[in-house]
Amino acid sequence: MEVKFIPTEQLKEKPDENALGFGNYFTDYMFTMDWTKEKGWHNAVIEPYGSIQLDPASMVLHYAQETFEGLKAYKTKEGKVLLFRPDMNAKRFANSNRRLCMEVLPEEMFVDAIATLVSREKEWIPTIEGTSLYIRPFMFATESAVGVHPSNAYKFMIVLSPVGAYYPEGVNPVKIYVEDEYVRATKGGTGFAKCGGNYAASIAAQVKAEKLGYTQVLWLDGVERKYVEEVGTMNAMFIIDRKIITAPCDGTVLSGVTRDSVIQLLKSWGYVVEERPLAIDELMEAGRNKTLQEAFGTGTAAVISPIGELSYKGESIIINDFQTGEITQRLYDTLTGIQWGKLEDSFHWTYEVN
Repeated sequence: MEVKFIPTEQLKEKPDENALGFGNYFTDYMFTMDWTKEKGWHNAVIEPYGSIQLDPASMVLHYAQETFEGLKAYKTKEGKVLLFRPDMNAKRFANSNRRLCMEVLPEEMFVDAIATLVSREKEWIPTIEGTSLYIRPFMFATESAVGVHPSNAYKFMIVLSPVGAYYPEGVNPVKIYVEDEYVRATKGGTGFAKCGGNYAASIAAQVKAEKLGYTQVLWLDGVERKYVEEVGTMNAMFIIDRKIITAPCDGTVLSGVTRDSVIQLLKSWGYVVEERPLAIDELMEAGRNKTLQEAFGTGTAAVISPIGELSYKGESIIINDFQTGEITQRLYDTLTGIQWGKLEDSFHWTYEVN
């Protein structure tokens, strides 16, 4: 893929790596590329980060044809730049686009675009423990038209952001509110797709949980309001009687890259992993009788986030004395060790950027 480079007139001052937060700063450059029915994919450019111009009738503003991904780049002690399983993000991005009737970006082109931009912005990758360079590829409809139909034009973009911990708690337990009023997804919908509309619809529940003093929301299924699905921006896993239980990816749950990695690690360590519907009543009972030993969320942003408390219909249960569990910590240490190049990558998950 031929990529044009437009240099910036002035480079930005890099932020303090000890005070990055999440998604607050952006690098000097961004990647853009267009697609039209007439030309296909064209006009691939790395250009200075800045505003973009959109026609008021751009279809994304009216009918929400938009998808995105999230992954990270890490710099090892030896100076190598590593991505973590970008091929899986490429596949999921393609699946999301198919669901929203958007043009599918070839997987190799997706990975190549990311690697090209990250290579240009290597100096922006923070090196303090717990930090990384967050990568946000996204695509949206740009055809100027008012009328519901698949757009005839799209723009694919990538922006980069040096980040610290996603949650203020860091790798410490969070308090979770079980949402039984709003629903996130139902089968046949877009629950498995990574599209902005899913997240916009979840904000009301998130605001509600925060007002009640909770960090995130645990979603129940959209039909019976009975089975546990996701935790906010993460897949959820529960250790009950030494078995790890997580919701199946059957159309309503996002097929998480970290989720898949965790399942592979756990199975390689000899644990039993059950991908099955878990009723909230079964989960709360396990919390009451202390057979719920650990709980955690998995996702690119937070990697592994321990869950220390669950609240459902006015009842709260404390998990593992509100401490990070042994398995949870081992998963975090192993995953981040592989991502940072500190541990052997026996699964061949990392991708080196030249």
